[in-house]
Amino acid sequence: MYRMILFDVDGVFLSEDRCFDASALSVWELLYNPLYLGLRGDVFTTQPSEEKIRQLRQLVFDSDKVLDWIKTRGINSNWDMVQMTFSLQWLRLLKQIQPERPDWVAEAMSGPVTADVLRRLGGRLREAGIAYQPQFDAFIPALAESNATKQELIVYFNTLAKEWLGVETEAFSPKSALWELGRQVFQAWYLGDDRYRQVEGEEPATPGKTGFLHQEIPLADPKEIRRVLDGLRAEGIVLGLGTGRPLIETEVPLTALGLYDAFDPDRIVTADDVIQAERAHPEHAPLSKPQPYTYLKGYFGRSTTDAEVLTFELPLPNGEEVLIVGDSVADLLAARKMGCKFAATLTGLTGEAARSKFEELGADYIVRDVTELSRVFSEAGK
Repeated sequence: MYRMILFDVDGVFLSEDRCFDASALSVWELLYNPLYLGLRGDVFTTQPSEEKIRQLRQLVFDSDKVLDWIKTRGINSNWDMVQMTFSLQWLRLLKQIQPERPDWVAEAMSGPVTADVLRRLGGRLREAGIAYQPQFDAFIPALAESNATKQELIVYFNTLAKEWLGVETEAFSPKSALWELGRQVFQAWYLGDDRYRQVEGEEPATPGKTGFLHQEIPLADPKEIRRVLDGLRAEGIVLGLGTGRPLIETEVPLTALGLYDAFDPDRIVTADDVIQAERAHPEHAPLSKPQPYTYLKGYFGRSTTDAEVLTFELPLPNGEEVLIVGDSVADLLAARKMGCKFAATLTGLTGEAARSKFEELGADYIVRDVTELSRVFSEAGK
């Protein structure tokens, strides 16, 4: 039935919890670290307790309702989630102070939103004794009137800036200065100091973080997952990965779990490949999911040039021979653009509650976890 299976990683093999924890901490840091906004109301530290992390995750993402809302609209990148969640609070802050300090707002939105811009405004707020209380549950109501999905949802914050502040801007866009700042802060939390230096080639802006990379949680018994993967390979099926994680964040935990070498090295595509392709072919950006590039590159193989991948006319002529396995709407949308079959795992953010959404969208298979793929193939006569 299938000659290739391409897997997502988060929500399929690894729990997303630690990535979401890092996302919440990144938004919190951008708000309360004096290196950035430095708001009053909380004390920033690079070593929050587990209890504090749990509290922040619940607060920043409104008991995960914001995460679920974002993911159901096709956004699957933690870096995008950080930008969007922080951007809403940034715009609410500017809206609050604009009546009394319009010059501050005009300066803050006169160009890219950088760390210097945040730090300058934060200093002014502290000197003037102006307080701002983040309202994280305002996220969904603020965006509810928009029908935007996927990457259009990110740039919708430019529309909010126009409506709320009367400012024309492109500051809230994929790969903007604010997006890159959020990415760097996230990477520092997730990787920890030593790995950050290794991966990013620079010192972390705020050192002292341990990192979550070695605290990943598998979504099923790794030995059982490996048994299923080896069984698929024995049937002559090529296995690959298409993930929004960078390479090191994919290789390290999957290697520790004894899973990484089950995949064809030529079919492992990560966020590093996406960024490289976007830089080389900006006319095709953005390329992250739900765009199909990640899985297409895995299908064709890393030896195929990005130009060939990006100009191939979809759907694939033999797409029914390829199965995409993921936990998100973004994965399903990418599979549909390719003309491939899709298996949804119920080990993502909302668990079993995601079943109805995948049924509505017409997923070809819905499994409780990735080990149930053996059942799917058994029922299909494999």
